[in-house]
Amino acid sequence: MSFDQKEIFSLMYKLARLIVPDTRVEFDSMGPVHIPLDRMYGPMTMRSLMKFPIGGVEERMPRSIIKAMGVVKKAAAEANKGCGMEERLCEAISKACDDVISGKLYDEEHFPLVIWQSGSGEHTNMNVNEVVCNRAIEILGGQMGTKEPVDPNEHVNFSQSPNDAFSTAVRIAVAMELQENLYPALRTFIDLLCKKMHDWESIVKIGRTHMMDAVPLTLGQEFSGYYQQLTNGRDRLDSALSRLYELPIGGNDVGTGLNTKEGFEETCIKRIAEISSLPFVKSPNVFESMSTCDALVELHGQLNTIAASLLKIANDIRLLASGPRSGLGELHLPQSEPAIPLSPGIVIPSQCEALTMICAQVMGNHVAVSVGASSGQFQVNAFMPMIGANVLRSVTILGDGMRSFCANCLEGIEPNTCRIDKFTKTSLMLVTALSPHIGYERSAAIAMAAHRNGTTLKQEALNAGIESEEFIKWVQINNMLHPSD
Repeated sequence: MSFDQKEIFSLMYKLARLIVPDTRVEFDSMGPVHIPLDRMYGPMTMRSLMKFPIGGVEERMPRSIIKAMGVVKKAAAEANKGCGMEERLCEAISKACDDVISGKLYDEEHFPLVIWQSGSGEHTNMNVNEVVCNRAIEILGGQMGTKEPVDPNEHVNFSQSPNDAFSTAVRIAVAMELQENLYPALRTFIDLLCKKMHDWESIVKIGRTHMMDAVPLTLGQEFSGYYQQLTNGRDRLDSALSRLYELPIGGNDVGTGLNTKEGFEETCIKRIAEISSLPFVKSPNVFESMSTCDALVELHGQLNTIAASLLKIANDIRLLASGPRSGLGELHLPQSEPAIPLSPGIVIPSQCEALTMICAQVMGNHVAVSVGASSGQFQVNAFMPMIGANVLRSVTILGDGMRSFCANCLEGIEPNTCRIDKFTKTSLMLVTALSPHIGYERSAAIAMAAHRNGTTLKQEALNAGIESEEFIKWVQINNMLHPSD
């Protein structure tokens, strides 16, 4: 910039301050933009704020994506040291990114954009570019807003485009949130189910199919099914996550790597893996990774499956705990809140209700993710912000919901052994043990007679000519819990 240009800029800056106090003026290809003095973002962010006033704070781009964008920009800056960018600029950008990654600049309101914007995430990409640029200028002793000596496009965005940078950041954000939030909660849930499975392996109860009485099983066997559901869910998630680790950074605009130097993508991805401590690798086909969101759909499909498992588990538990006197009442739930007025003794299964609502929301998110991913055109998916936000929301609420359910419900559940024993001993389904000895038709007639007359199986069996000793020998509940010898 020549001396005259600097002088002109200074005069325009002073004039703008007179017109709009407490702002600075910055320029882009469309002209001047007034920006609050205490904000580090630039013209692109300000224009997005003005043109996309959709929703409030709750609709902002997720914090985890901003953090992941900081990781991408830091790794790119360090990879650019060997790709033609001045080393001191690379180092200043890298240091500025540390304030993005740590959350310091997020807390200071420098990232105000909402999800509903350019479908490639271009506005958020530039928001991060502008903030990192101005922070790097500060580090180098320059004046914020001058683009000297650091420019958001020429330097912070060097070797990148919003298409590869933002989609890479979404993958990083989801992978990090899974490791920090969902996996620990899922592990706790599985461990608690495993404990209940073993603690209750000798408690015999009546089974139920079609919401009707069935043959016996143990409470431990029943909970082993829940344990296996979530163990399988975790294994499926592991498999899907392996494909999410494949990053498209370096593909630039359409996947060809135009305007990048040889070796940039390998160096950048290696640095991303080091910063995040996660095993990110280069995509085997950048064109696929940039033009589709299949890895995110697959992963969210596994979150959807986990949600389906949790919905079944939570519903079973609240049915088993229904009562206290006219329901099943086989489980006692811990009381974590006052009883409803005029309803003494009732423990509302509120943790079950919260978890099932979360599961319903995750299923709704899956619809949005699926529609968005299938609606991308050609070399870029223009639903990336929505897809990323929905996957992250599912990860967050599932992790938080499981954690709350475990601490405030599952851990404190106790069996109502008296109720369980009563149901088991009076069940008409024990008649199944008679079938191998007296035949199906005769056994069915005994069960129907007991049901019609309100009597016991044993009484009707004796009426049908079966000796008491035979009935006791044949109807052994513990022998009904496994295949016969």
